[in-house]
Amino acid sequence: MAWTAWPFLVGVGVGWGVFRVWRRPVEVVPSGVGVWLVVVGAGMGLRIVSGQGTAFAFVLVSLAFLGVTLLGWRVVGSRVLGGR
Repeated sequence: MAWTAWPFLVGVGVGWGVFRVWRRPVEVVPSGVGVWLVVVGAGMGLRIVSGQGTAFAFVLVSLAFLGVTLLGWRVVGSRVLGGR
């Protein structure tokens, strides 16, 4: 599991740094979408470099899973905090 996860965890760190997410962590746009796209891009790039491969189905599943996990809680959080 760690062998599969590490490229995406590195991508999360890069995405948070690039978009300075700590300033507005609940924002869907640009923070959430930016981090999501950086995580997928960096994760897939690091998988290629490390010889893990990137089957088309894996890319699609990664896009969907990471989209739900990285954007879903932000959508809920923005609605909860936006109502205050």
